[in-house]
Amino acid sequence: MRTDTTTSTTATTTATAIAAVRNLGILAHVDAGKTTVTERVLYLTGTTHKRGEVHDGTTVTDFDPQERDRGITIFAAAVSCAWDGHRINLIDTPGHVDFADEVERSLRVLDGAVAVFDAVAGVEPQSESVWRQAERHGVPRIAFVNKLDRAGADLDQAVASIRERLHPHPLAVQLPIGAEDTFTGVVDLLTLRALTWDDDGLHEGPVPERLAEEAGRRRRALEEAVAELHPGALEEFCSTGGLTAATLAAALRELTRSGEAVVVLCGSAYRNRGIEPLLDAAVAYLPSPLDVPPVRAADGTGEQRAADPDQPFTALAFKVNAATTGRLTYLRVYAGTLRKGDTVLDTTTGRTERVSRILRVMADRHSESDHALAGDIVAVIGLKAARVGATLCAPGAPILLEAPVSAEPVVTVAIEARRTTDTDKLAAALARLAEEDPSLRVATDPETGQRTLSGLGELHLEVAVEKIRREHGIDAVVGRPQVALRESLVEGVSGFVYRHAKQDGGAGQFAHLVLDVQPLDGPEDGSDHGPEDGPEGGDRSDDDTGTEGGFVFTSTVTGGRVPREYVQAVEAGCRDALTEGPLGGHPVTGVRVTLTDGATHVKDSSELAFRTAARLGLREALRAGRLQLLEPLAQVTVTVPEDALGTVLGDLAARRGHVQATTSDARTGAATAQVTALVPLAELFGYATRLRSRTQGRGTFTTRPAGYAPAPTA
Repeated sequence: MRTDTTTSTTATTTATAIAAVRNLGILAHVDAGKTTVTERVLYLTGTTHKRGEVHDGTTVTDFDPQERDRGITIFAAAVSCAWDGHRINLIDTPGHVDFADEVERSLRVLDGAVAVFDAVAGVEPQSESVWRQAERHGVPRIAFVNKLDRAGADLDQAVASIRERLHPHPLAVQLPIGAEDTFTGVVDLLTLRALTWDDDGLHEGPVPERLAEEAGRRRRALEEAVAELHPGALEEFCSTGGLTAATLAAALRELTRSGEAVVVLCGSAYRNRGIEPLLDAAVAYLPSPLDVPPVRAADGTGEQRAADPDQPFTALAFKVNAATTGRLTYLRVYAGTLRKGDTVLDTTTGRTERVSRILRVMADRHSESDHALAGDIVAVIGLKAARVGATLCAPGAPILLEAPVSAEPVVTVAIEARRTTDTDKLAAALARLAEEDPSLRVATDPETGQRTLSGLGELHLEVAVEKIRREHGIDAVVGRPQVALRESLVEGVSGFVYRHAKQDGGAGQFAHLVLDVQPLDGPEDGSDHGPEDGPEGGDRSDDDTGTEGGFVFTSTVTGGRVPREYVQAVEAGCRDALTEGPLGGHPVTGVRVTLTDGATHVKDSSELAFRTAARLGLREALRAGRLQLLEPLAQVTVTVPEDALGTVLGDLAARRGHVQATTSDARTGAATAQVTALVPLAELFGYATRLRSRTQGRGTFTTRPAGYAPAPTA
């Protein structure tokens, strides 16, 4: 009986410890203040004893030399701190679109997030992007409207922009005390108490008399909004005519975790105002590992693992630092317990490895631990082959989790070592970079032998090359980036006959094909060809070959003239042919291929023969048709002072940009304009430097992929 009681007590204690964990991310647009928020959190929780500043290069999470030089977050950094009996594992994520893959990998392992918004700008382009990323992963969020001390700051305007662009139900739970440079604190609308800050810290007191009526009105509006969304709150509201603070808090917790509403707080991280209530809200409203659904196997078996230390060990590797001093693998532990010296199975490779050390992470500093429980985010040493996205589990209970999906690179540069003696070192450095960041791709052109590096943007590649120079001492020479072009069929051919016959001793190869090759938006789209046209037929489409248009294959062969297995080989051969187009070896998109007839040989026909015939035949058919080059476009959002608007518009026009919208904003005192335009990606190389020079360093811009369009002919 005593043993049962002890076991039950231990299990209860462990569950309580897991319930006190919060795995959170800080999400924001560039310069919204998320790193400053993180620094103030670390300072107020006693994790650090000095406030780090971005402009001084003294922050904990932006520890990389490039981050400090550029003043932006480049790499997601994990830190851990304690607040009110809870352990908060915090990941400060990048805000620049070129590093969106870092955000994607972080969100895959987080249970909640704090979205930081600029009180002047409101929702900005990249804050919208990271919000949508969190939405895809089902990560509950609360919002923090930062920089209320700035000229033009407006909480109501920021909340309105959240409502219009992100979520229909943002619920502000605070009222600012003062505005702009007189901002001193907030009124907590749940407790109706005033929280103010000065050089001595936080002070709590009654609501100032001048704000009492406004605070009461906003509290009533909050109660009504919550009652509309939450059935339990509605019942109390109808029976008593209002909601208690406890009911409000419980309802807000459920609405946040279900994603039906977003709690909005406000403050000024730089002035140390509003961080304590933000921490309280994160603990109160965002979920613990016990509150999120169990992870499920990605192989369709339906197997799942809950956040229970007694379950078989299950973890996902979401970040790798392949430094020269050792390989550090960051894990989110979903189930079970990991102990130092344990052997784990990497189910993505089938390889077992031994964990030699477990580390609690504080950005670039670490402290050793003997074990990690379900819900923990830790780093381990000893894994030699685990890559980003690898599932690690107990060898006796294998499971495969869904890995984070890396974005496809859009910009490519040629890279080589200035000194031939550094060629092998460069190859090793590039391999290490690609291991740390799966969105970087290293390749060698089989025809020219030129080594290329591909990434998500110009800045992404700049940072990667600079890292090679600084950390590996290699003088790398970079050529002008090349964009990923596509070839699209404009005018096709019908009844194209291709005969493949090869005899070189032994069994030969024979395949006879008749193909109709048309653009996807061409006349074939209106035909009646489809699966019902013949037993060997089928209509399959695929977007992987190129861009939006993709590839559709149809067979209308009847009478068994081409057996079904050979039809499948023809489709595979067509896909092979579309990987390299005749114009320049670029992938071909927007093609419909119909196999209308064919013939076989009783001995020499085979799947290989028909696949080869389809590959060679489709290439010949494409040469007989007419194709055009497509170039990638980017949607550019440029924010500039209004006095520089004309110059910026002229520069965008010179870069073949098509302006979609221009808006003005005078709330900051110094009027600014925001220009949204579609610009060919090839024209954006070097644009950051050009924009800075034309706006005296005051202009900023963000980009996002926007599909493809015909490239100009030479």
